[in-house]
Amino acid sequence: MNDDFIYPDWPAPSNIKSLSTTRIGGFSRPPYNELNLASHVGDDSDTVQQNRRYLIQSAQIPAAPHWLNQVHSTHAINSTEWNKDIEADAIFSSTENHVCTVMTADCLPILLCNRQGDTVAALHAGWRGLAAGIIKQTLNKFSCKPDDIMAWLGPAIGPMKFEVGREVFDTFHSHSSLADQAFEQIDATHYLADIYLLATQYLNELGITEIFGGDFCTVSEKQRFFSYRRDVITGRMASMIWLEPK
Repeated sequence: MNDDFIYPDWPAPSNIKSLSTTRIGGFSRPPYNELNLASHVGDDSDTVQQNRRYLIQSAQIPAAPHWLNQVHSTHAINSTEWNKDIEADAIFSSTENHVCTVMTADCLPILLCNRQGDTVAALHAGWRGLAAGIIKQTLNKFSCKPDDIMAWLGPAIGPMKFEVGREVFDTFHSHSSLADQAFEQIDATHYLADIYLLATQYLNELGITEIFGGDFCTVSEKQRFFSYRRDVITGRMASMIWLEPK
């Protein structure tokens, strides 16, 4: 195991492998230092490919990750449908060694698996995707009961740094008044939002109660994480999950 990576602490079946990268360990120069895995943020393309090769080798990933072109949608694809140009914000798989991957730098990465050890998914959940139903769209791809599914919430902007406007509060409040618990009003038109709690509420609503992680802050931990809100010009981290042969 690479100490620079984050490995979910959850009771997933032994054939399910998962991790989140940090910004530590790669080859990119500032402001993308070090392990930038995104090819769309202005970093040198050859360096990005070098970083991706480093990730595969150091994390002992069985195949190249299935990278998505993320557009804050609710589109969830099967890994068997993947191609390098596909636009989606979630990817699920029941195929061995298909590495489901999302990139983030403040948005919430969510990893899902079931107790049967036969289906996994990775979701990119910014507030727009979360409110629009990306979790529900992805869970619909699982054939098991909701209480057989567990979730891990990866590195995202923390509740003390995620300042949002009234429209974000109104969007979630209109879905459920329980969402009010995830907001702290700081003036007439602004709030601090807890994206971890919002995601937990959506998961609970859909029958998922086994939820792990959710104790990071990409903005606060500058040496460890990329953060778009903090730096604007920055790299991206990856959260990934796959099935090994049983």
